[in-house]
Amino acid sequence: MDKKKIILSGMRPTGKLHIGHFVGALENWVHLQDSYQNYHLIADYHTLTTSLDTTNVYNDTIDMVIDWVACGIDPVLSPIFRQSKVKEHTELFLIFSMLITKARLEKNPTLKDQIRDLNLQSITYGHLGYPVLQAADILLYKGDLVPVGEDQVPHVEITRHIAGLFNEQYILKDGKKIFPIPEPKITKFARLPGLDGKAKMSKSLGNTILISDGEDEIKNKMKKAFTDPNKLRKGDKGNPDICLVFTYHNKFNPGEVPEIREGCSSGTLGCFDCKMNIANKIKDYFAPVHNKRSELEKNIDYIKNVLSDGETKAKAVAENTMGEVREAMKLG
Repeated sequence: MDKKKIILSGMRPTGKLHIGHFVGALENWVHLQDSYQNYHLIADYHTLTTSLDTTNVYNDTIDMVIDWVACGIDPVLSPIFRQSKVKEHTELFLIFSMLITKARLEKNPTLKDQIRDLNLQSITYGHLGYPVLQAADILLYKGDLVPVGEDQVPHVEITRHIAGLFNEQYILKDGKKIFPIPEPKITKFARLPGLDGKAKMSKSLGNTILISDGEDEIKNKMKKAFTDPNKLRKGDKGNPDICLVFTYHNKFNPGEVPEIREGCSSGTLGCFDCKMNIANKIKDYFAPVHNKRSELEKNIDYIKNVLSDGETKAKAVAENTMGEVREAMKLG
């Protein structure tokens, strides 16, 4: 039987997740875990690149893990662990920091976007070097593949660059190279627009529907959702292709899409009825997740055990990798 290829995926701990997280990442993770050996990283060190306030990191971690497991991540198949509990991440990050130049990191297009979007006047060494920490995250588990959208391929290139530099400089006695050169696994990540019509659903913009939201919360949020600005009342002909509510129907209510398109275009379907329809469909879509979530919220000890078990498994792999690194570098 062929050995499963290894994938590491992760998120910063941001608390309860929204349905954009589900469509853009979680759904894909659940699909991949049967075919690949997945490791799921809670990137708590990465939160420090943009904020030094760690007050809510632990509680946000618990909430996020509840959502992961409720959505179908199997922690037995796919270990879940906190980056900060596996100290080998920082050791490998330090070593990798010696291999890559400042100029190479400054070319990172994602960093440039963050500087612009966050209106940063200066950045810390850690923020500049966060792709190096990401490389350590991936290579510590000898990741073969990195699921990314096409716009994130430059991140993978930095990891590939670092892996190649290390393998060229340090080789084990038997001639074995320690790190694979990971390949980008190009994935078409769906991006669910926010309720305000912005391209991205984001809690900081207040335009989200949380995975954990109940029926009333979903309906109240959907009432404010952006629609075709030219369709002011029932009877007006609308353009579903510029209506984010129609986008939600495409994902959560595909069976009725032709009927909804015709009703919107002809004016026979009013926006309020259309919004309440999709609110009900979203509620029904996530009903199994809500049921599972309710069980998990009553059993936080189970979530703590998921983390503990995942961290034990991750640490065993990390220690083995760092043992090879130290041997190849003649550091012990």
